[in-house]
Amino acid sequence: MQSEINIEHLILLRQERGLTQSEAADLIGVSQPAYQRYEAGVRTPSIQVVKEIAKAFNVSVSYVTGESNNRMPDFITVDKNHDPLLFSIVEQCRDLDDEQLKRIMSYFENIS
Repeated sequence: MQSEINIEHLILLRQERGLTQSEAADLIGVSQPAYQRYEAGVRTPSIQVVKEIAKAFNVSVSYVTGESNNRMPDFITVDKNHDPLLFSIVEQCRDLDDEQLKRIMSYFENIS
């Protein structure tokens, strides 16, 4: 199944990172000619490729498809090996109820 993308968003994401089309293609796991065709609007990526684009550029799928201008990713991955402290915080918060999470968010807002 294919998924339409917002070409302007795709180009902007790549340019903001200072990537060539070839580098962007490597980042999302497609060939350079395929990526070039996505930006030119002559080829439509699969849903899996759209998800890879969103993941690689840390934006939402709806931003890639143009359904939204909100870049906030649909999910955030925390790598235990890359950021053990943040991973530990997330682990400790998983079993908290909504009220406890609201108090933690309030605390974070006050210290930032």
